[in-house]
Amino acid sequence: MGGASTGADASGVRSEVARVAAGFAADRSARQQRRHLERADFDELARAGFLLTGVPREQGGLWSSPAESTRDVCEILRALARGDASVALVSSMHPAVLSFWLTTPEVPEPYRTAWAEQRATVFGAALDGEWWGTITSEPGSGGDVTRSKALARPDGDGGYLLSGAKHFGSGSGITSNMLTTAGPEGEEQPDWFYVPVAGVPWDGSAGVELVGEWDGHGMAATQSHAMRFDSCPAVRFAWPGHLEEIIAATAPVVGALFTAVVTGVVEVAVESARAYLEPRAESLRAYEQVEWAQAEMEGWLAVQAYEGLLRAIETGAPARGAVVRGKTAAAQLAESALRRICRVIGGGTFSQRSPFGWWFEDVRALGFLRPPWGLAFDGLFLESFTPPPS
Repeated sequence: MGGASTGADASGVRSEVARVAAGFAADRSARQQRRHLERADFDELARAGFLLTGVPREQGGLWSSPAESTRDVCEILRALARGDASVALVSSMHPAVLSFWLTTPEVPEPYRTAWAEQRATVFGAALDGEWWGTITSEPGSGGDVTRSKALARPDGDGGYLLSGAKHFGSGSGITSNMLTTAGPEGEEQPDWFYVPVAGVPWDGSAGVELVGEWDGHGMAATQSHAMRFDSCPAVRFAWPGHLEEIIAATAPVVGALFTAVVTGVVEVAVESARAYLEPRAESLRAYEQVEWAQAEMEGWLAVQAYEGLLRAIETGAPARGAVVRGKTAAAQLAESALRRICRVIGGGTFSQRSPFGWWFEDVRALGFLRPPWGLAFDGLFLESFTPPPS
C-alpha cells in the first residue's frame, strides 16, 4: 500500500478517513455499546490510507517532521473520532508508537546503521498492513514507563525474552506489534522494546497470557487487555540505553495525537447536543441555559487548547511543556463540558441509547493518557520553577 517516493497526500487520506468515520457515525448507538473491536473497521481504515500516518514520506507515507506533519495526522484522528471514539483511540496508537522512530531520524555512531535498518523494518511493516500499538503500563507504576519491573533477558541470538505484567494493551488482537518497556538483564535502567504479537495465542503457550479483559467505563471497545509475558520474544530498540532521549523527542507528538481524538469527540458531542436542544431552547430553565452556555464555551476552549499545542509544535522549538499544558487543559475542559451537557439533557443521558453518557466517559480518558494526571502535573510544576534554556 506504499505510495511514490514523494509521499502520500494527507488531505486525501483525511477525506477518506472522514468518509469512513461518517459510516461509523451512522451506526453510533450500536457501536457505543460494543465491548470489542471489529477487524473489518481497521481493514477499512487501512484501505483509506490511515497506516501511512506512521510512515515517512521517503517511504511513501505522510510524515516529514513534527513541525510539518503533526497537524496532518492529528486532523485525520480528529475526523475519525467523530465516528467512533474507541476505534480512534486504538488507531492513534499506530502513529504514536511509530513516532518513536519518526521523530528520531538519525542517532549517533555506533548505532546509526542499525537504527536506520530498524526504521526501515518498522515502517515497512506498516506499509505491509501491520498495525502498531502499545502495552507499556504496569500495575503500580502510576503510568511512569521508567518504573518498569518487567525483565528482558538476551536470548543468545540477538533478541530478547521479555517477562512481566502489563496492562492497557489497547488494540489487543488487532495490532501486530506492541511497544513496551523492560529492564534489560544486568542493566540498571529500563529500555524500549517491541513485541511481535500477530497470531500469538493468549493462553500462555507462546509467552503471552491474557489475565484480564478490558471492561473500562470509557473507550469501552478498545480491548485494552491486561497481559502477562513469560519469556516472550521481543525486539530491543536499535539505539539502546536512550529511553529518556526518545521520550523527549516523541512526547509532544504523542500528546497531540491523543488530544486530537478527544477534540473530535467534544466537537461532535457539542454539535449533537445543540441539535437536540434547539427545538426546546425556549423552554430551558435558567440553570439549564447557563450550563449550556458554559458547556459550549468549554468545548470551544478545549479546541483552542488543541490548536495551541499544535502551534507550539509547529514553531520547531521545544514543545513538550506546552503540549502537556494544552493536553491537560483540554482534558479538564472536555470532561467539564460533557458533564454540563449531561446535566442539561437530564436523565435521558443514563440511557444506553443516548450517546452523551458514553461521550462523557470517553473524554475522561485523555487525562489518564500519557502523561497521566500525576506525571503531567509533576512536570508542569517543575517547569514553573525551571529557568528556560539560555
